[in-house]
Amino acid sequence: MELNPNKIEFLISAVAKEQYPETNLPEIAMAGRSNVGKSSFINAICGRKNIARISSKPGKTVTLNFYNADNQFVFVDVPGYGYAKQSKKEREKWASMIENYFIHREMLHACVQIIDLRHPPTNDDVLMYDFLKQLDIPTIVVATKSDKLPKSKLQKHVSIIKKELELEPEDVIIPFSSTEKYNVDKVLDAIEERI
Repeated sequence: MELNPNKIEFLISAVAKEQYPETNLPEIAMAGRSNVGKSSFINAICGRKNIARISSKPGKTVTLNFYNADNQFVFVDVPGYGYAKQSKKEREKWASMIENYFIHREMLHACVQIIDLRHPPTNDDVLMYDFLKQLDIPTIVVATKSDKLPKSKLQKHVSIIKKELELEPEDVIIPFSSTEKYNVDKVLDAIEERI
């Protein structure tokens, strides 16, 4: 699958299902903890520098952001999880918004879960993966920041993530770098298989 960078457009920021766009396109959600590089990932996949705004403050995205990817599918950027400075009330509001989207959205075909390849998955990463599996949502684990590791250590770190998440056989894990655009094609192929 190839995307035309000129045909990527931001659709809407939504907090409730009444606001979700009706495009009839398959949706691919994107989840990851705050500050793991979701915006950089979207920009790299879409071949655009700033389609997704990169914030220096973690926990900044508090809405579901919908992007039309060349009329082939819709990327849905889910607010980052595990941001400690959010109040309990904000975290509860976040959880119910996320649950409503993942549980009730019929257009949702798969989720890209972004995890930092340099470190073992956090408890929040494991909880998120388990949540997706409870709902039977196909998951593509993108292990980002691969450019920060020597190539010889990539497989070792991939194995750690697989083991910690107890990755199911039908799910894939792809080492990725937004900076070097490493494995963009593999991620797009994995998305294509699921839509």
